[in-house]
Amino acid sequence: MSNTGADESTHENAGQDVIAVDGDDNKQEMVNRLDAHTGEGIRHRAFTTLLFDEGGNILLAQRSPDKRLWDTYWDGTVASHPVAGQTQIEATTERLEEELGVTAEQYDDLQVTDRFEYKRYYHEEGVEHEVCAVLQATLTDTRLEPDPEEVGGVMWVPYERLYHHPRWYRQLRLCPWFEIAMRRDFESRT
Repeated sequence: MSNTGADESTHENAGQDVIAVDGDDNKQEMVNRLDAHTGEGIRHRAFTTLLFDEGGNILLAQRSPDKRLWDTYWDGTVASHPVAGQTQIEATTERLEEELGVTAEQYDDLQVTDRFEYKRYYHEEGVEHEVCAVLQATLTDTRLEPDPEEVGGVMWVPYERLYHHPRWYRQLRLCPWFEIAMRRDFESRT
């Protein structure tokens, strides 16, 4: 069930801040996370991380049904926002462990591979207006311990097949930032 019926002022996001940025990802100020995701939104810093196994499969994670936006949609492995003073790599390392139980010992090649700005509305409930860094790594140890409060499910999917044959996966509602990141990743290879 989505949290859309909850009082917005008491939502957990109302007590958190994100980093507002300009179009080049330069920090402007700290803004309330809920404010950044409502109305017309406030452009802010975010990241999405794509983890692969050694066979070229990507780990998709289904967003918890308790997420305020894009609940139950399938995402790249993790997505979130760094906090003040945190690099994208530090934020990703933290979220991988919190959401999936994946520790830094399970990969050694985590790096930022892309960055893009996008804006997407989610029904009448909110908006994403983000400068999103894309990070990628390969898991040499694929053991996972998903946190059910964050993750509804996980699935390994052949990455190239997902990109080249999206209709085979149309039953998976994919998060818009993941679709953009995947498209840009494949376009950069040509």
